[in-house]
Amino acid sequence: MSGFVFTTVPRLKVGPGTAQTLGAEAIDLGLRRPLLVTDAGLVQLGLIAPIETELATACEAIAVFDGVTADPSESVVSAALDLARSHRVDGVIAVGGGSSMDVAKVVAVLAVGDQPLQDLYGVDQVRSGRLPLVLVPTTAGTGSEVTPVAVITTGATTKAGVSSSVLLPDLALLDAELTLGLPRAATAMTGIDAMVHAIEAYTSKIKKNPMSDMLALRALRLLAGNMDRVLDSPSDLAAREAMLIGSMLAGQAFANAPVGAVHALAYPLGGHYHIPHGLSNSLMLPAVLSYNSSEAEGSYAQLAGELPGTVEASGRGLRTWFEDLIARSGLPATLQAAGVSAQDLPLLAKDAMQQQRLLVNNPVAVDEAAALSLYEQAWSG
Repeated sequence: MSGFVFTTVPRLKVGPGTAQTLGAEAIDLGLRRPLLVTDAGLVQLGLIAPIETELATACEAIAVFDGVTADPSESVVSAALDLARSHRVDGVIAVGGGSSMDVAKVVAVLAVGDQPLQDLYGVDQVRSGRLPLVLVPTTAGTGSEVTPVAVITTGATTKAGVSSSVLLPDLALLDAELTLGLPRAATAMTGIDAMVHAIEAYTSKIKKNPMSDMLALRALRLLAGNMDRVLDSPSDLAAREAMLIGSMLAGQAFANAPVGAVHALAYPLGGHYHIPHGLSNSLMLPAVLSYNSSEAEGSYAQLAGELPGTVEASGRGLRTWFEDLIARSGLPATLQAAGVSAQDLPLLAKDAMQQQRLLVNNPVAVDEAAALSLYEQAWSG
């Protein structure tokens, strides 16, 4: 080892009910006119109203942007930014899933800098600072609250990432009570997404390090050990909190040891078929595990040792456990079952080659032919 760099958020706050301290946290950060970024679904569920009231009581004024959509587009970012500027906000708070947090990260930068959004895409392209930023996840999946990355939809079928330590928030606040209403399918998708973060961080080719390894293993143990509990008993607050912490630890791991082929192959599925990101990862995971075993077998054996129950300490054991979990969760197990046309597989493989930022981290090189083979395996199972 020649040394490594590990970065994460300066402050974490974890515990049931902590979302109701957002007003005090905002004041401590010097916020008087924050922008609250969320989505309409959470507003309709009644999740946002008490938080909005808390912030409105503590602050001089609050602007609420609830127009975030899944796979948020540049137009969504633009609308949120327009609201931020028109209200002269002095900070950004996101309450929601990865999409809301990604929009909030980018808006916090754009509101103070002079770079257009298109200039931010890539690694370390952000030249400015940002507004104070607080991120509050409502799913145990993306880990976006502790990652320096925001993914934005740039066209009809394409996405691009902004990767910069500037995007790390001042505070990540984890309140498991906000995750209690998550439906079973969303719980499964986001939970598997977080576990893929842990697996890919542990096998990351370039920046894998002792800190990321420690976090990835602990994350997988927490996530795998509580997954069935949250699926079978969705109101189990202790299990929900364990999942939320596991997702956060996995986020810290892959923020420093980036993900690889599972994510690279998942993005075109979201772009072309609007398949939720967690499900896209779930669909591609078994095929990629088999493909990577020639180089990652030892790491896969160690990861399998973190899984509950009697699991063979091997790549095959890891894959079998996840195939069983996917079946128990009721998620589609193949691209065919998810509605993907076999005729589109070559197009998906071609588009996956645009994700070189991620593919370089995979333990085994993936060219277009290999990507097509992986999609074919995932299509038929």
